[in-house]
Amino acid sequence: MEDKSIEKRFNTFIVVVSILIPVVVAILFGVKLKEFGYNVEPLSFLPPIYATINGVTAVVLVAAVLSIKDGRVALHKKLMTVAIVLSIVFLVMYVAYHMTSESTKFGGEGIIRPIYYFILISHILLSVAVIPLVLISYVRALSERFDAHKKIAKITFPIWLYVAVTGVIVYLMISPYYVN
Repeated sequence: MEDKSIEKRFNTFIVVVSILIPVVVAILFGVKLKEFGYNVEPLSFLPPIYATINGVTAVVLVAAVLSIKDGRVALHKKLMTVAIVLSIVFLVMYVAYHMTSESTKFGGEGIIRPIYYFILISHILLSVAVIPLVLISYVRALSERFDAHKKIAKITFPIWLYVAVTGVIVYLMISPYYVN
């Protein structure tokens, strides 16, 4: 039985969170704790960790799709929940890193430079776009509106996978330029 009332209850939440996350991240990205008198060491150990989390997220997303195609609904639910939790953990680490560390400039030259910036910009834009898609997909599943869930999940999955994979690629491309 379809339950649109669950979706209606979450609509405002989805809109607010979809706007709030990018705005708060953008604001916090510019906040440096040292400028506010906090004597914090740069969390320079975080980028390889959150890049790994992006890679694990990609694997979990693929496993989740394969599990639902095999009819393993319970496993699919667990894997999708894990993917959401991993994305939240990534976001917290990403913000923490940028609040304690200076931004790293990409030092690549030649053809690699526009390639890097294309990947980076598409990664950032799609990471914002995927937020409401993930939330809507999740709520439709909770509502047991599986046809509607499947329709949006077909859009959400490739975007989320792209964001996860390009997160790793961006890290690998910029990591030689990190200052320790």
